[in-house]
Amino acid sequence: MLVEQILGGDRRAVARAISMVEDGAEGLPQLSSSLFPHTGRTYTVGLTGSPGVGKSTLAGELVRAARESELSVAVLAIDPTSPFTGGALLGDRLRMQEHATDPGVFIRSMATRGHLGGMALAAPEAVRILDASGKDLVIVETVGVGQAEVDVAAATDTTLVVVSPGWGDAVQVSKAGILEIADVFVVNKADRDGADAAVRDLEQMIRMGPGLAWVPPVVKTVATTGEGVSGLWEAVALHRAWQEEDGRLGSKRAERLEREVESLVGERLRGKVRDLFAHEAGLAEDLVRRRIDPYRAADILLGRIMPG
Repeated sequence: MLVEQILGGDRRAVARAISMVEDGAEGLPQLSSSLFPHTGRTYTVGLTGSPGVGKSTLAGELVRAARESELSVAVLAIDPTSPFTGGALLGDRLRMQEHATDPGVFIRSMATRGHLGGMALAAPEAVRILDASGKDLVIVETVGVGQAEVDVAAATDTTLVVVSPGWGDAVQVSKAGILEIADVFVVNKADRDGADAAVRDLEQMIRMGPGLAWVPPVVKTVATTGEGVSGLWEAVALHRAWQEEDGRLGSKRAERLEREVESLVGERLRGKVRDLFAHEAGLAEDLVRRRIDPYRAADILLGRIMPG
């Protein structure tokens, strides 16, 4: 029943399914199995950057651009680090309330609570639910630029890295290593002093970096007024077309699925290892007393998990 409702685009069913993902609910594998054949059509855009750069406002403007292009759209606002701030995240997105009554828009904040593997595995599953529900575009917004946020944003078709004028953002971008995952850079709040300097900094970092098949454009926006958003929307469309023309989009999505499966297997193996350690006090004792080394302990545990 839930599967049919999701495939029919029922908003309550979609919300319930995403809650199942957050909680790591018992029926999630069966739900995923039923929905998976109906996925693979939606385009995903990741939105990441330091807190306070205006990602939520920018996401709202991207929703507007998508709706003007007659696309249905979902915004998935993600906090990978804390199970307690999901409600606050939604509160921060009051600027998107104008879209809340639009049946072609779905907005949801999400925090992991029980999902095996945390947000790195929960986010793709939530995106697939939105995909199966018929959304043409899913915008995945993260709350910061830590490694967890970067991983989530990178698991999208086009990744937007948002900064605002000021050296602090440029330094954070460099330290976080998200130069490697950015498909488009956005200098938001471009009506402030230092916007042109931020653009120059980013362009210089791109030039000094490794040679790239796709050189990320740097787009200036003022999300509060909508200025520059049409240029950003065009940059996303150009990146999508570039990927589709030479088959990069398909191969990128295939690699993401492979990494997800590897992560799922890794999480399950880690769970089995923890269980073995809990029931094998002697092995832990041997390890602590240096009677065996970690490599030997790993071989023993692998042998018990996968005999022969």
